[in-house]
Amino acid sequence: MKYLKTLNENINISEIDAICEKYNIKNYIINEDGSIDVDGNVDLYNKGLKVLPLKFRKVSGSFECGDNQLTSLEGSPQSVGGYFYCSSNQLTSLEGAPQSIGRNFNCYKCQLITLEGAPHTIGGDFNCSDNKLTSLVGCPQSIGDDFECSFNQLTSLDGAPKSVGGDFWCSDNKLTSLVGCPQSIGRDFYCSDNKLTTLEGAPKRVGGIFWCYSNKLKNIDYLPKYYKELSIFNNPISKIIDLLTLSNEYGWISNREDKDLIMDFMDREIIQQDKLLVNRLVEFLDDIGKPKSREELIELLKNDYEIR
Repeated sequence: MKYLKTLNENINISEIDAICEKYNIKNYIINEDGSIDVDGNVDLYNKGLKVLPLKFRKVSGSFECGDNQLTSLEGSPQSVGGYFYCSSNQLTSLEGAPQSIGRNFNCYKCQLITLEGAPHTIGGDFNCSDNKLTSLVGCPQSIGDDFECSFNQLTSLDGAPKSVGGDFWCSDNKLTSLVGCPQSIGRDFYCSDNKLTTLEGAPKRVGGIFWCYSNKLKNIDYLPKYYKELSIFNNPISKIIDLLTLSNEYGWISNREDKDLIMDFMDREIIQQDKLLVNRLVEFLDDIGKPKSREELIELLKNDYEIR
């Protein structure tokens, strides 16, 4: 059923009706400017579209226009009650995107070089992974659930959301530090497979697991104050963790106070300077070119090697 408002005489009602029928759009209102409000969902997924066929204003349900050939979001509704999916298109920006989203916003696997035009607040997930982004400037600042920006070309997290209620994914980029990321993450934090040489800028609190494996970390400075577990394998620092613990889980540390992360496994009568020791041990292992047993390492430290 449709309801018509007072229309501009230049609006072709029958053409709008025909387009709505073609794409199975129901329960719509035609507005004065020819845009439509839809009470329900709009499904334009994989329709071979190069442009959106109508000008939408409000959609109470979800709006799906993914897997098309769109180069612009012109015509998108400005308010969507459910999710908005525009993934797998040829978009380079989000200009024209809805500014009010009730649930998820997915724009992954496009050709985005900027997030300008994105809504400021997302009730659910925001996924901009697998694009060509070099910056997060323009992205939403409040995310109700997960935020994903993996598989881009990011060298910085400047412009990242200030608040993320769920997981934060920034893996598989070119990050060398975490400066700019939110300081509190509701669940897991993923920054693996980057070029991190430092954890500077890391969140102060991670509600779940802190995943920072496969980077170039040589120390544990700037770790969050709180997290449930830490996964740090395939870093220079993980050689130290493996030597100083008797765990079979290589590079995996359970939650404990920052200062006790590694040194609980050491003889504290021999070594007392926690972080300085860890940093120096990494350099030492690099110098000798091969790992030593825990016992050999402690003996070397005790008798033959000066800690700086």
